[in-house]
Amino acid sequence: MPATLREVRIAEAVRDLVHRAADFDPLELLHDLTAYTTALLPVAGAGVTVLDDLGRVEYATASDERCRQLEDDQIDLNEGPCVDATREGTAVPTAVLTGPAALRWPRFARRAQRAGITAVAAVPLRTPALSVGALNLMGSGQDTDALPDGSDLRIAQALATAAASCFGHRHDLHGQAVLIEQLTTALDSRLVIEQAKGVLSERLRISLDDAFHRLRAYARARQRKLTDLATDVAHGTVPDELSRS
Repeated sequence: MPATLREVRIAEAVRDLVHRAADFDPLELLHDLTAYTTALLPVAGAGVTVLDDLGRVEYATASDERCRQLEDDQIDLNEGPCVDATREGTAVPTAVLTGPAALRWPRFARRAQRAGITAVAAVPLRTPALSVGALNLMGSGQDTDALPDGSDLRIAQALATAAASCFGHRHDLHGQAVLIEQLTTALDSRLVIEQAKGVLSERLRISLDDAFHRLRAYARARQRKLTDLATDVAHGTVPDELSRS
């Protein structure tokens, strides 16, 4: 049977997430993972959490500021799907944030609902031999048919596993120490990118989400690493083309 456009896009996304250069930027990979997830699945946002070198759950990246804040909330509250999926290395099926889900994560559920998020889910970021973190999905639809179903979560898992395979390959070649170094680099890069978003947002009077999209688009168009560009911007060196509103 002929493939649908969505099926083709899913296949292309998996291929892109798997095929990375040996010196790939780990945070750029995770940004791409959340971008593909929001583009291909019926979700309002997506984020990634990872385990740091001390085994703590840390926010790595998110598709937008609302999702980023709710990722941080889960870590601060020590409850929520991303915390469970990252620590346990298992999937959290789609849960509407009323009833059992509200009892399971009462404080997070209240914050999520206030932010307009009505359902959550998570799939592990892992390979058969390695668990790195979790891909977290957030839905805002009132109709349960608009929220990720079992097939959608299988697609999310395929995308997450494709991204995790890059970390797994590095782990197989160089061991646990190199993997930890990669994840630490990603978490450090996250802080620089947050700073750069703030600089650009204030300079151009745009939202943090718009500032991030500008940074990514500029870096991609010029084949620069996002972290390198963000470092320049955070230190006050903003390219003229990036400064134009």
